[in-house]
Amino acid sequence: MDGLPFDAVLCDFDGVVHLWDPDGMNALDRSWGLAEGTLAGAAFDGELLQAAVTGRLSDEQWRHRVAEVLAPVCGSLARAQDLVGAWSGLTGRIGVAKPDPRVFATAAQRVRADVRRCLVVDDTLAHVDAARAAGLTGLHYQRFGQLRDMVAPLLG
Repeated sequence: MDGLPFDAVLCDFDGVVHLWDPDGMNALDRSWGLAEGTLAGAAFDGELLQAAVTGRLSDEQWRHRVAEVLAPVCGSLARAQDLVGAWSGLTGRIGVAKPDPRVFATAAQRVRADVRRCLVVDDTLAHVDAARAAGLTGLHYQRFGQLRDMVAPLLG
């Protein structure tokens, strides 16, 4: 892309970089004999999700806690772990999480862009710093104007 500062913009925003199957979690609930919304309710519980998003829990710890929450309605921890495992298959997991530099390399590879030609937008400074250390341009998102100014050359 001649003259443009970036070939790819990688945003920390579900539904842009990561597309969820809109019925995936509900379909799993149904196949496990649970009421729709059970898995999502456990996984995205405010306090538990906040601990995962802020790094107080690793991704593995978060998923294990989700299984523990689901164990009573699933009938056992093993069955709940199977459900969480099936859900994990829907989430595009790559085996590592930010700020691991492999996250950024994998994202760039998936959009067929050189890491040096990617802009990473994230609201967590540690993730932006990790992206920069991995060779990407990073924007610590704090307000809309920053993003608008950064991508203006891409929009013409």
